[in-house]
Amino acid sequence: MVANRDTHTIVLDVMGADRGPEPIIMGGVEAARKLGDSVCVILVGNQGIIENILAGVENCPGNIEVLAAESEIPMHISATDGVRMRDSSVAVGLKALKRKQAVAFVSPGNTGAVMATSLLTLGRIKGVARPAITTMFPTSAGKPCVVLDAGANADCKPLHLSQFAVMGAVYSSVVFSLDAPRVGLISIGEERSKGNELVFSTSRLLHDSHINFVGNIEGRDILSGTVDVAVTDGFTGNILLKFAESIQPLMVRAIQRQIQTNIFSRFGVMLLLPFLKRMKSTFDYAESGGAPLLGVNGIVIICHGSSNSRAIANAVQVAHGMAEKRINKRIHDELITNHFGKNNESGNKSPDHRDGVVCPASSDDQR
Repeated sequence: MVANRDTHTIVLDVMGADRGPEPIIMGGVEAARKLGDSVCVILVGNQGIIENILAGVENCPGNIEVLAAESEIPMHISATDGVRMRDSSVAVGLKALKRKQAVAFVSPGNTGAVMATSLLTLGRIKGVARPAITTMFPTSAGKPCVVLDAGANADCKPLHLSQFAVMGAVYSSVVFSLDAPRVGLISIGEERSKGNELVFSTSRLLHDSHINFVGNIEGRDILSGTVDVAVTDGFTGNILLKFAESIQPLMVRAIQRQIQTNIFSRFGVMLLLPFLKRMKSTFDYAESGGAPLLGVNGIVIICHGSSNSRAIANAVQVAHGMAEKRINKRIHDELITNHFGKNNESGNKSPDHRDGVVCPASSDDQR
């Protein structure tokens, strides 16, 4: 169980999810098949349960391994209690990552426990004050918007939001191959005069940075694709995320009610079925796979507790892609060299430098 340059070893926590271990294990198997020799998926959890499920898998891929863990962290316990469970699948998996036996850790378990254990086990990337949960929102422009923080930090300072902006910009530039992602700060209005003290102070920091900061944005700007990265504190971000998760079931119920009204509606829905399926997948959390915890000294993907096998397979692929592109090194270099780091001196900045996420300062409310 050793990570190397040719094969990325990814630890998948199969315990503690809402639907039990089977869909998690099957998601790991699906990812192992799809990624082939470029990945080794280590399933961490109850060894007997894992081996029994794998025994029923036809032509189980050879790039699957099992790592035994004595216990699992229940969903209902606090993050503090979860951290104390030193023999849990979360703790064992993250220790493997800490020891360089893997390059990434994926878990659909207790979010608070995964975050807290990740921070205590792995520590932070040098230059990062706090990690942030990063999630993708669909947009009418077609390319998702990266939103952070989605719940790791309920209370934030301007420096924290400023670093979230840099980490989100790096992530967006790597994942979507953007030269200078447009970064917006979520507020109650686009004008610089609107917001609270946190927004005002953060805005000043971001205007002085070298990311492509376009100013304040409103909630509606996220789904419209006005920006590539939207930054906020974890309290607001988590509310935004939970609201977004309610859109898909609302759409499904509304369509079902319309179908039941008359026979013509049923025929209309049949004609629109391919379009409706595409719309459903647009708002399906399973498509994004999971939410990266950016800022910790290792790749950690937090999945939805009720993730199905497809969501888990996608999460493993996201982790694999992040390892391939060395995203943590990119975040470290960006923070230290260009933003809020000890080397962030005016003499090191060039007004026309567009390497990575660095670009000329934008004008107020530029879109």
